[in-house]
Amino acid sequence: MSDVIPVLLLTVCFPLWIVFHYITKWKTSKGLTPEDEKMLSEVWESSARMEERIQTLERILDIEAPSWRQRHE
Repeated sequence: MSDVIPVLLLTVCFPLWIVFHYITKWKTSKGLTPEDEKMLSEVWESSARMEERIQTLERILDIEAPSWRQRHE
């Protein structure tokens, strides 16, 4: 009978404690932090500027070297 308590602790209590511990951790870190939101915004703006630059370069290449698309596709 003295072996029942440690076995119950190891098979029931500790696994439940671990599961509930990580569930609460997951719920507290569910959203983006303000730093993450700022970084995501900066990346979005940077990608928009990069897209504009690529389109500008493609227009320039279309004028200066019209056959550049056939050589690189």
